[in-house]
Amino acid sequence: MKSLAHLNALRAFEASARHQSFSAAAAELHVTPAAVGQLVRTLEQWLGAPLFHRGASGRARLVPTAAAERALPDIQAGLGKLALGLERLKEGSLSGMLTVAVSPAFAAKWLLPRIERFQLAWPDTDVRLDTNLKPVDFVAQQIDIGVRYGAGVWPGLAADKLMDEEVYPVCSPELLRRRKPLKQPADLSGETLIHDLSMDGQLGFPTWAMWLAKTGVEGVSTERGMKINNSAAVLQAAIDGHGVALARSVMAHDDLAAGRLVRLFPHVKVPSALAYYVIYQPQTRELPRLAAFRDWLFEEAAAGRRPVAAPGSNPSRRRPGATTSKRG
Repeated sequence: MKSLAHLNALRAFEASARHQSFSAAAAELHVTPAAVGQLVRTLEQWLGAPLFHRGASGRARLVPTAAAERALPDIQAGLGKLALGLERLKEGSLSGMLTVAVSPAFAAKWLLPRIERFQLAWPDTDVRLDTNLKPVDFVAQQIDIGVRYGAGVWPGLAADKLMDEEVYPVCSPELLRRRKPLKQPADLSGETLIHDLSMDGQLGFPTWAMWLAKTGVEGVSTERGMKINNSAAVLQAAIDGHGVALARSVMAHDDLAAGRLVRLFPHVKVPSALAYYVIYQPQTRELPRLAAFRDWLFEEAAAGRRPVAAPGSNPSRRRPGATTSKRG
């Protein structure tokens, strides 16, 4: 097809329309803004019609024409299919890179202590972790799959719920020994509270004020205490005896199991309004490496497995090339 000769121009147009900027498109495509502009002009000349409105002075962003807006979803879908086709061409190779986007705290507290089991099962798949709390562009940053904590809606991405969780106070065994008995939530009055600000402002993110309100406790100040913007560091501060942290069960699981932390008031149950989700581009759902990693995540979550105790464990898991049923 003659139109395939303009594939690079289509990529330049798609990126420019998505970012509404030649400069941002150039940064994504690793070329100069002038090169992007030239590619777009080449496509416009071939089509015989403009793709962006031009001529308005002081315009801060590129504005696609109505025709370009209508065509953009089909072009994006087509480029996605081409990317998927290229991945399928590589399926015969035993080697490959899987880029996984997770928060730094989730990587430290849950994923990294367990990742050896995946690597034992798929030794020829190299995992690259992208640890970032900020929203990621799966196309621009070449992300294959991610795990995110939230309400389950990320525009343009499939989201499969991985784990629900509870929220509860935790502290170190040493702090519990040297303090007054902490038998009821009201006993927290006078204790140093450790606050998690990693998703400050996110609707539904658990806070001390929310937890105390749900338990009906009054008279415990939530204004003071230690404030930290990393969930793993929040738990470490509690382990080090600096106070009582409001923990999320997924993050605190291994520290509780190892005895580094103690759960307070186990009779009080407060579920989190948010959950962990596996997210990915819908069109890449059945890519072998992605499907294998997604299945492994669900297996680990369902089994509630603890961190890998020693190298070489779990040898019976499947290897690349094995016939498997993919999670739909």
